Amino acid sequence: MPVLHSLRRAALVLLLAAATLYAAPARPAAADEPGWTAEPATGAAATAVRPYFYLAGAPGTVLEDRLALANTTDQERTITLRGADAYNTADGAFAVRPATPGSGAAGAAGAGSWISFGAATTVKVPPRTQAVVPFTLTVPPASPPGDHPAAVIAGEGGHEVGVRVHLRVGGPTLAALTVEDVAVRGRGAAAVIAYTLVNRGNVALTPELRIRAEALVGEPADPPRGRTPPIELLPGQRVELTEPWPDAPAFDRVRVTLTVTAPGGARAVATGTRWLVPRSLAGWIGGGLLGLGATTAAALYLVRGRRPEPAPVPAADGPSAAGPTPPAPHHELTGAAR
Repeated sequence: MPVLHSLRRAALVLLLAAATLYAAPARPAAADEPGWTAEPATGAAATAVRPYFYLAGAPGTVLEDRLALANTTDQERTITLRGADAYNTADGAFAVRPATPGSGAAGAAGAGSWISFGAATTVKVPPRTQAVVPFTLTVPPASPPGDHPAAVIAGEGGHEVGVRVHLRVGGPTLAALTVEDVAVRGRGAAAVIAYTLVNRGNVALTPELRIRAEALVGEPADPPRGRTPPIELLPGQRVELTEPWPDAPAFDRVRVTLTVTAPGGARAVATGTRWLVPRSLAGWIGGGLLGLGATTAAALYLVRGRRPEPAPVPAADGPSAAGPTPPAPHHELTGAAR
């Protein structure tokens, strides 16, 4: 009897295990896990992994580097390669231009279009294998000096992986920026300081922000100061950012001063002012002003309605001492119909 009980128990365990294996098949790769990677290739003597490509040269030079594609799956991968221009989105994120339809080049004629993989624009990577693909970046002779952001894009089946390319073209560099459109938005704990940063130079900048707040009546607590926004501001780009100000005054006239600096001597200062009024008080003030305006309009209407009409002037019995009244002059409008 104990043996039979043990056999039944073992059979039940095996049945449950089989059901679990059937109900829970192997987890497929997530949508953001294509089964392959793309990164800068390391040389024979290099041990550190490079997070991006860094290239520098004078106008007219041809620069070379290599991209490593690693297939971590058991299936062959067909990966398409291209270059792309990089830019900042409106909120400061790093993004790349899409490919021009019908070609593998970057959408705009920037540094992305200077990247070439030759005939290796499509690469087949065998299972569990790494392929190293060389590419060139040809700097046009008339290229302006400074930073030209770009990226190498590897794609398969609608999934793309980008590797940044930091390109510095030789020549004079200028670090310059401006801060614009400073404003305080929202009320109370939801108040924020909005501003716009513009890179006026030819090198990428990592700005640092300092904020000073002043009030007409009280002493407001300054927003977080000495902060570095999590952006890299590319040359010629404009981004719109906000900084939280949860300790903003509830009822006061505030003035905020933003000082932005960046390595290389870039510095900019701008201010913005606003009356901060609680929403309920703003409604009472608005309603009071509307009522005052209606009362004033009604009073003016009554005053005008009671104004007496002027008495008519009697006509003279004889001709005026000043002589006959001359006829009214005739004015002609240029271009009027006759």
